[in-house]
Amino acid sequence: MLWENFLFIERLKKRTYQGIYANNYFWRTWDQKEIDLVEEREGKLFGYEFKWGKKSLKPPKEWGETYPDSEFAIISPENYLEFIT
Repeated sequence: MLWENFLFIERLKKRTYQGIYANNYFWRTWDQKEIDLVEEREGKLFGYEFKWGKKSLKPPKEWGETYPDSEFAIISPENYLEFIT
């Protein structure tokens, strides 16, 4: 949870500093499938899953079916700097 909180707060800072305007959401299904951060910006949804380990994940099937034009990315220690700077 600390990793998720760190990334969320740093992402908010980045968006504030760079003037990136977006609505923030959390997405979860009734059967507990989730996406840690959903940004609604530029008329599109961007889903981000925060993982500390080296897991290769796909977005939940329901996410792709419900929002077919959305994007999805896994943010991990290997790629987080691009996400927050």
